[in-house]
Amino acid sequence: MCYCGDVRDGRRQGEARRLMQLSLFYSTAAEGLATECDWHSGKDRTVKSEDMNKRFLNRREFNGLCVALGSSLASVGAMIVALSSASAHAAAAGADSNGAGSTVKFRDATIVPALGQGSASLAQGRHPETVEEEALRTGISLGMTLIDTAELYRNGRSEELIGRVISGRRDRVFLVSKVWPNHVTGNGIARACEASLARLGTDHLDLYLLHCPSRDTDLSSIVVAFESLRAVGKIRAWGVSNFKVSDMEDLFRVSHGYRCATNQILYNVGNRGIEHDLLPWCEQHGMPVMAYSPLGGAGANLLRDPTLARIGAAHSCSAAAVALAWTIRNGNVIAIPESGSAAHVKENARALSLTLTPQELHTLDTAHPPPKR
Repeated sequence: MCYCGDVRDGRRQGEARRLMQLSLFYSTAAEGLATECDWHSGKDRTVKSEDMNKRFLNRREFNGLCVALGSSLASVGAMIVALSSASAHAAAAGADSNGAGSTVKFRDATIVPALGQGSASLAQGRHPETVEEEALRTGISLGMTLIDTAELYRNGRSEELIGRVISGRRDRVFLVSKVWPNHVTGNGIARACEASLARLGTDHLDLYLLHCPSRDTDLSSIVVAFESLRAVGKIRAWGVSNFKVSDMEDLFRVSHGYRCATNQILYNVGNRGIEHDLLPWCEQHGMPVMAYSPLGGAGANLLRDPTLARIGAAHSCSAAAVALAWTIRNGNVIAIPESGSAAHVKENARALSLTLTPQELHTLDTAHPPPKR
């Protein structure tokens, strides 16, 4: 199943517009119209009158031009077809490069946007809840259809807010929640799941995570509880959060532990520690990583980073968009930034179509060096 239709539809519509502009360009040339196409704004600019005077043809010249154009229509058509094919190949190459960028595939073939929405600080009074709800709806409309929450966030208030947002559009959203380790003993996971489902107003979660490692309960019983919920359709998949490599290795030694779909972990351009061991481990096991605090955590300090700001200025976008584009650059990481403002969500969404150049990536490596192996 794919939860990223808005992202792909936008890309296809962009290609269609470019091809239409190409066709109009050749039609304009054939008819001798005195306009030229502005490829960046999509508008036609009227050629100045003195240029028009230079382009007027007498009847003999016009007839000759028609004969020449008529004899080359096949060539023009072939050129349009070739450029159309090249455009399609370019689109495919773009999808494979930077945000391999815009989507991430789980091992069960579920496809989600590489950029989702977090909610750890929502419903805490920072903004009116109606404003925060509108921010989430805006994100959904822009293709950020993966929404992450947890029973811990504001004692379930975050889940209740999200439940109002997804009402009537549940099938468009990939919904993630988390169970706190204090609730994993006995049938605690099942009860916690039922409570989350009630607050969210849904009958299933797309992904259910253990919020952090539990030292009081063995992993095998946790996996059994998750698998039981999956078997009865309460959850579609399960995973973990804040697991180190040693924790992941312990999990994979447990029966069915390999069914873990993801590990949600702290990761951003200013905090690259998982690149040393955890990120490579997950990649080797075909497991996407979910990155929380991709804008720097409390205070979103990366929004004031001068290097990100300079690169953003070059792309006419915010430092936030650059930080997020960097996080999802390899196609194996899902970033879940949080925002209580529709305007900030729109800035974040730019990351889905932003390609950072090799030089820009090198500049960010210099400003924020990766960990030494």
